Amino acid sequence: FRRVIDLTFNCVSVDTDTSTSDTAVVLASGAAGPVSAEAFEAALHEVARRVTKEEANRRTVISSWTALLAYVRLSLQHEPREQFRVLYLDKKNQLILDEIQNRGTVDHAPVYPREVVRRALELSAKNLIIVHNHPSGDPTPSRADIDMTRQIVEAAQALAITVHDHLVVGRQGVASFRQLGLM
Repeated sequence: FRRVIDLTFNCVSVDTDTSTSDTAVVLASGAAGPVSAEAFEAALHEVARRVTKEEANRRTVISSWTALLAYVRLSLQHEPREQFRVLYLDKKNQLILDEIQNRGTVDHAPVYPREVVRRALELSAKNLIIVHNHPSGDPTPSRADIDMTRQIVEAAQALAITVHDHLVVGRQGVASFRQLGLM
């Protein structure tokens, strides 16, 4: 186990935000001498958390269309209420934040374009992917979906923020505004 921890520890950057996390990794590395099973388990958990965080930070959310669709379907396909989310991306299309902007009823989730764009500015996001679900299962965009998307795109364009797409997720699939010619 020590060899695995040593190899993993050498591959993981130090997270200076949490001294307890650093302590766990030092314990796992063996630098502190013999450790209890609980401390070792905590250290393994911390190492796994860091490796996962590091991997997530390097992952490009739109590395492939298939990966993006799988991600949004997994996140929203079976939600019982409508949920409006925004994937905030940097200029290299790496995920900054996947944020739920609002939760609604079975057929409506209120969205405020100024709030979507304000949050993009706070996060220094250069690109967005808008995503919401239709609990009915039918991913066909409604007239309200189309109008709201147009408002968000216009507000974002004024501040040099690109809206790549708006995806509507249902049990029957995913509808892309871009592919449907709605953007």
